[in-house]
Order: sequence, then C-alpha cells, then structure tokens
Amino acid sequence: MFAAYVWHYWLGLVLLLAGIGAVLQAVVGYVVKVSATRYPNRRQRQAAKKK
Repeated sequence: MFAAYVWHYWLGLVLLLAGIGAVLQAVVGYVVKVSATRYPNRRQRQAAKKK
C-alpha cells in the first residue's frame, strides 16, 4: 500500500512539471512568433525588400 502512494505522488509531480513546461513553451512560442513579425531579423528584411 505504501508503494502505491509513493508512485502516485511521483506520477503527479512528473505530470505537474510536464504541464507547467508545456504551458511555458506555448507562451514563449507565442511571444517569439509575435515579436518576430514585429521586429524582423536581417533575412526577413532583405526578403521583404526583394518583393
């Protein structure tokens, strides 16, 4: 019975960390994608000039 409780605790902890990581990844990915259109890098500026 004790082993089941410990496994449940660690499983919950791993899932919590994975969930927090997924949310952070989504937020950072969104901010990077939005800021990339607002502040283009050199390659994007050169491509826009050629059009």
